[in-house]
Amino acid sequence: MDRKLDSTSTIKEELKNLKEIFEIFDNPKDKFLQLMDMAKDHRPLRNKDKIESNKIYGCSSQAWVVAKNHGNKTYTFHTDSDALIVKGLLKILEKIFNNQTSEEILSVNSQYILRTIGLEGSVTSQRNNGFSSAVNKIHEIVQ
Repeated sequence: MDRKLDSTSTIKEELKNLKEIFEIFDNPKDKFLQLMDMAKDHRPLRNKDKIESNKIYGCSSQAWVVAKNHGNKTYTFHTDSDALIVKGLLKILEKIFNNQTSEEILSVNSQYILRTIGLEGSVTSQRNNGFSSAVNKIHEIVQ
């Protein structure tokens, strides 16, 4: 299917939408509140999916990602965490990467995402490492 005819947003479009959301806030605490709001709308993973092979390592919280390959070179992801802010950060990855091809997913890294949406200076180094681990896990899945 021609991507131009598909109603799915591109990664750049999703990043632009997220940037517009986060640029409203000057205070990093307000950005964290936005992340927590995003997390509250997030559907949790089933317990049977919270297994070792789905775990994201390098994250100080418990975090998981489950991928579905749609056979047409696109993927969807479902994530979860036991920490609200991490859950919000993972929700960002779902918004950006769902229904994208492996090539598109592999074209962006964690620092680019955080910088583009305006969270680069707001996220602690520990959460930054965990976010990078989540992106790396997704990259491994789609390779």
